[in-house]
Amino acid sequence: MLDALVFGGSGQVGAPLLERLRDAGWRVFAVSRGRHADLPGVQWLQGDLERCDGLPRAVDAIFSCGPLDHFARWYAASAIEAPRVLAFGSTSVEAKRDSADPHERDLAQRLREGERRVFAAAAARSAQATLLRPTLVYGAGRDLTLTRIASLARRWGRFVLPRDARGLRQPVHVDDLACAAMAAQAAPSAHGRAYDLPGGETLPYREMVARTLAVLQPPPRLLQVPPPVFAAALLGARAVGRGGGFGAAALARMREDLVFDVAPAQDDLGYAPRPFQPTAAMFAAGAG
Repeated sequence: MLDALVFGGSGQVGAPLLERLRDAGWRVFAVSRGRHADLPGVQWLQGDLERCDGLPRAVDAIFSCGPLDHFARWYAASAIEAPRVLAFGSTSVEAKRDSADPHERDLAQRLREGERRVFAAAAARSAQATLLRPTLVYGAGRDLTLTRIASLARRWGRFVLPRDARGLRQPVHVDDLACAAMAAQAAPSAHGRAYDLPGGETLPYREMVARTLAVLQPPPRLLQVPPPVFAAALLGARAVGRGGGFGAAALARMREDLVFDVAPAQDDLGYAPRPFQPTAAMFAAGAG
């Protein structure tokens, strides 16, 4: 029996990963801040990357489904023996590298440094590390993009976009990410590599939003307004504390293509993500 240590086991990617590990016969030590009852093949440990009692001394693989920078610090200081390490990061490492927003540039820098530290720590202990970079994640009702859009649209009965929100996106389902992690841990070709994990369909931002709204009941209206009108409305919303953290950089990105190459993950991992065919359940709290 193979043993795995999973950080973020109750998260939107960690939960489907646990299912696949259990189905494959792994014994899993899963870490979460909340309390969870043990399941056959899964022992829950309450804690986080700052403190967690009862961690095993050795496992066959470590999976990190939480913040990469926090995991990188923990892993660099950890004494747990594990020949395989798989950690989720984000394509924001590239997409936000040159953002006009200093907070977004800081995020990209932390992701780059996290990747560097994971690879360096793995090399120092003769382990094999793989980094997985999802694009826009959906499917568990816990993401901060499409689920938030769905929530706002349900509340208002409509959702407003600028008419030039045509930047291309590749939304990726959480189950496809879990499958990619399972494939990566078993693939020697993935050792020492970082893979972008886009979804199986590339579509304009406004089409992605339109499909999301179309599955809600009743379907909220999608209103497209001139960009100056949208920018002015956003400025007003931020002035009264209702901008939801949506800044000028995020607005500009609606017009930008954020498209990533799926071929390396296809070739090495057999990665075959699904097209974007949402259902209302995917945007309900705690879905998955």
